[in-house]
Amino acid sequence: MKERVQSFGRFLSAMVMPNIGAFIAWGLLTALFIDTGWLPNAQLATIVSPMLTYLLPILIAYQGGKMVGGDRGAIAGTIATIGTICGTEYTMLMGAMIMGPFAGWVIKKFDQAVDGKVKPGFEMLVSNFSLGILGLLLAILGFYVMGPFMAGVLAVLSAGVQVLVDHGLLPLISIFVEPAKVLFLNNAINHGIFTPLGAEQVKTLGHSIFYMIETNPGPGAGVLLAYWLFSKDENTRASAPGALIVHFLGGIHEISFPYILMNPLLLLATIGGSMAAMFFNVMFGLGLASPASPGSIFAYVGMAPRGMTLLVLLSALIATAVSFLIASPIVRLTNPKGDLDEAEKKMQDMKAQSKGVTTASAYAIGEAGNKIDLRTLTNIVFACDAGMGSSAMGATVLQKKLEAAGFDNIKVRHASVSDIPADAELVVCHKDLAERAIKSAPNAKIVTITNFMTAPEYDQIVQDLLDARINTNPEVESGTDFHGGILLKQNIIRNHPAKTKEEAIRAMGKVLKDSGYVTERYTDAMFEKEKVFNTAIGNSIAIPHGIESMTGEILNSGIAIFTYPNGLDWGDDKIVKLVIGVASVGDDHMNALAKIAEACETEEAVDRIVNMSEDEIYNLFK
Repeated sequence: MKERVQSFGRFLSAMVMPNIGAFIAWGLLTALFIDTGWLPNAQLATIVSPMLTYLLPILIAYQGGKMVGGDRGAIAGTIATIGTICGTEYTMLMGAMIMGPFAGWVIKKFDQAVDGKVKPGFEMLVSNFSLGILGLLLAILGFYVMGPFMAGVLAVLSAGVQVLVDHGLLPLISIFVEPAKVLFLNNAINHGIFTPLGAEQVKTLGHSIFYMIETNPGPGAGVLLAYWLFSKDENTRASAPGALIVHFLGGIHEISFPYILMNPLLLLATIGGSMAAMFFNVMFGLGLASPASPGSIFAYVGMAPRGMTLLVLLSALIATAVSFLIASPIVRLTNPKGDLDEAEKKMQDMKAQSKGVTTASAYAIGEAGNKIDLRTLTNIVFACDAGMGSSAMGATVLQKKLEAAGFDNIKVRHASVSDIPADAELVVCHKDLAERAIKSAPNAKIVTITNFMTAPEYDQIVQDLLDARINTNPEVESGTDFHGGILLKQNIIRNHPAKTKEEAIRAMGKVLKDSGYVTERYTDAMFEKEKVFNTAIGNSIAIPHGIESMTGEILNSGIAIFTYPNGLDWGDDKIVKLVIGVASVGDDHMNALAKIAEACETEEAVDRIVNMSEDEIYNLFK
């Protein structure tokens, strides 16, 4: 039962979150142009009510219908919700959350029932009329049943809220909200419950206190500040400032959850901070004009109505201060050696349980997926619940790592896990979203993570791309002894003992073979090349490589470097001091050769390289 309730809450939030931009537009319209707004404008204020009454519920219904029944479900959901809206005077956000998916389910079941039974040539007729007829019937159902029913539900909820307000008990809601947030129910609570209740308040007051409960960044910020100043664990203390910035300024509250789970007593701090802010909010009648999403201090203050900006800011600071005061002694006295990695693992286990998915099964699902050709990969999609906070942050981190590795042509986009683009080749998501990602993008490769900021999977993706594009010959099975990388430090041999060109080439071929770059026959290919072209290219450098007709003997792209300080006769009166053997799959070696050419522009530069240590040569060319 618990899992079903949690799943329902997440489903509600998934309908609202993609439409947060519309809520913000409506909130700004309210804050600016109503009679008590910043810029009162009677004409523009007339847009406020239609947006709340029709636009927002229809957007939610469209999203909900689409999640269940695809495009036809989306249309059916909007038709049905119009009837629900017109069947009551209440704002039907909650009605849309129910009617939209229900209509999507109805149309989906109808399509399944008639699949394969429609005569050829009548498909469009059946498709259009079935949607129209079922939509009309659902709209009538919404008008006579769902609208009045949801009006009764909202009347009861509003009365209950008023009791809490009248008796000063609203701050006690923090006792339930803060622990639920750490269980990753924050979006479900905020957008599934507080958003529709808040919209009803905004319609009459112009603002709502419900928008200030879950979104206040202060409680988590106080905990992170305490860790920054008082944690005795160096790693935790060093990571806290960055987490504080992402949490407080970026609005990604999830980043603070591992720190709280490291010591569950810190829930007292977040509850205390939230309750203090709520007492303050109730005392001064504060509220926001729209949901603050993500829960950044900028969004939190930006949604404040005219005359409340400083008080709303103070509300966040009060929550931070109280949370910090409670958290500080807890961090100092009860957490001498916090294990952040263990806390993050615990957080993911709890999150998985809250979603009815075990960590083990989620990981197994996440590792599944289709094989893709990483050599031609051009786009990666980072997916999260709403496609905004966590995914945007993770996409930025991964994009920077790709660019640092030279993959400027690969773009990382962020999206909702329910709306992954059809052209997605590689999808990165939290492992608890793996099942939904596979359903949304069945043809993509799924990579799962547990930490949005420092996931080791980011580095693995980069390494896989490097291996695929630099080290793999598509025509030959990769050598079993291949150790990875174009240049290995052990393949830099200073003062090589070879006395002749032939000895040098034979030794070079052995090094390339032993490292898994080539087969034994590649040595013969290098000798064949020397017969038609002397590979000494000037400036005391030789670049031996195989004849073109034997490229099939190359298993992986790589180079090896030998130095001969006293010079080695390479034939045709050419003396070389630096010999660089090359095995290349396609043009994979070009970057390395470009660095070599740049570093070896003069004989003096070559002399300096010859006299370098192995580490210096490696760092120059790696």
